Amino acid sequence: MTRAAIYCRISRDREGAGLGVERQYQDCIALVESRSWTIAETYTDNDLSAYRGKPRPGYRKLLNDITTGLIDTVVAWHTDRLHRSPVELEEYIAACDQHGVPTHTVKAGPLDLATPSGRLVARQLGAVARYEVEHSIERQQRAKLQAATDGRWKGGRRPFGYEADGVTVRPTEAQVVQDATTTILAGGSLRGIATNLNLHGVVTSTGRAWSPTELRKMLLRPRNAGLMEHRGEVVGYATWPPLVDEDRWRAAASVLTDPARRTQTSGARRWLLSGIAWCGVCGAPLRCTLQNSNRAGVPSYTCKASKHVARNAVELEAYVYAVVVERLSRPDAIDLLSAPDRATTSALHTDAAALRERLNELATAYAEGAIDAQQLRQGSERLRSRLAELNVQRADAARGSVLTSIVDADDVAEAWQGLDLDRRRAVITALMRITVHRTRKGRPKGWRPGSSYFDPSTIEIVPRA
Repeated sequence: MTRAAIYCRISRDREGAGLGVERQYQDCIALVESRSWTIAETYTDNDLSAYRGKPRPGYRKLLNDITTGLIDTVVAWHTDRLHRSPVELEEYIAACDQHGVPTHTVKAGPLDLATPSGRLVARQLGAVARYEVEHSIERQQRAKLQAATDGRWKGGRRPFGYEADGVTVRPTEAQVVQDATTTILAGGSLRGIATNLNLHGVVTSTGRAWSPTELRKMLLRPRNAGLMEHRGEVVGYATWPPLVDEDRWRAAASVLTDPARRTQTSGARRWLLSGIAWCGVCGAPLRCTLQNSNRAGVPSYTCKASKHVARNAVELEAYVYAVVVERLSRPDAIDLLSAPDRATTSALHTDAAALRERLNELATAYAEGAIDAQQLRQGSERLRSRLAELNVQRADAARGSVLTSIVDADDVAEAWQGLDLDRRRAVITALMRITVHRTRKGRPKGWRPGSSYFDPSTIEIVPRA
């Protein structure tokens, strides 16, 4: 009896139920039964492409069984189910030729790979299959480019902030994007934002918890600003409404892509003043540690270079908190904000729009044959370089102050409590420089039994310009 091996494969299983493979299998069964063969084994690869070169476990096992002589003939729905790559085809031909194993297909008929004519037909069918795939990819890429040029959504996974159509804004998620952008511009961290979102049960568009990496990718999307992207490059404005202002998005993107931005998490700060308060003896930054047993394990700020100074962490932070709240509660606190020059920002917008229009004119001139490819390339490079400079300037002009949303709050103390640790540290760094000096010998002046030994007079706070 002829031992037949059935191979079935489908590149993309949209339903996730393997129905395409099952339909191929039924047709192959009918062919096997019509020839009165015996099914030795069935090999399947569901939702795997033969074009991209990804490992196909079922196919590799089929090849191994052909090589070891366990199969007399291979049955497939079509030759393109077996191969879409000439390299794979040649390997398959070598394996079948060794034991004289023919290939029978439901749609393309038999292939005798032991003969020159059979191998010629197989190679021709392989070349046609390769052409069809490449032509299909070309059409898809052209369609995506056209959609990008027209500002239309290209499809795919539901983008966070929008409904499934990719155009309709989902208000609750849009607010998350706006708040996260504001926090980044105000000195917040991705980790802090992600932690807060997970704490409040906010999930990604796929229903998963937020990670700093996923949050960064989401905030860097040009679509948040109503911009259309194609192959990593902004190509124009989209048809959907933006979630954040373009300048604010560019400013946040500038912050997140800054090479000097701290990204490692192993040294994450857990204390308010670590690294931003300084020793009054040697000028080294202070760090928070647990003092030895005679201090009952109380968290204390000590000099990083040497233990020149030491302060109770809770008492020092409470004192700094009181100073910050008092300063930001003054009527002139709003003057601490540095608002962007609106005239300058408007001029930058106008210049950027003019450059985009000149790029479009260059493309039109090339399409009409008025300029050649070299002229198009040289002109585009100069214009894109200038446009990139303008975008950096627009991002800088839109960078928010770390004091935003706190200096104009009705209750500064309450607003402070709502900030995460990174925002609080950024506010302190922007407002003041803190130096901790040595204490005098003996008890502080005015000390009463049962009260703290903390002496505010040894804490020097100098406002920043």
